[in-house]
Amino acid sequence: MSVFDELRKLSSAEDFFEALGVDFDPSVVRVARLHILRRMGEYLATNDLDTASDDEARAACREYLARAYADFVASSPIAERVFKVHKDAIKPAPAPAKPFVSLTTLTTNGN
Repeated sequence: MSVFDELRKLSSAEDFFEALGVDFDPSVVRVARLHILRRMGEYLATNDLDTASDDEARAACREYLARAYADFVASSPIAERVFKVHKDAIKPAPAPAKPFVSLTTLTTNGN
């Protein structure tokens, strides 16, 4: 069974840490569990592990989980903005639409 098959069967963030042998502080994981796993997924998506051996894939997963965890030890879920709702929260509001003025309503001052 590959490391990815093993990870697919896990049901909690803590299970990922235990399966990959990454130390963690439960209070950090309690606050940012989904964010950490999502960030790990983003890191995994940037690398092609299809041709990697199982040991290489496991090492990469361990490294990416540790890196994702470190992101949230040093920061917060809102500051890291992993999910769309947080990314959208910092987008500037669209400028209000300017009122339409028909040309037929314009008049000149006699100049």
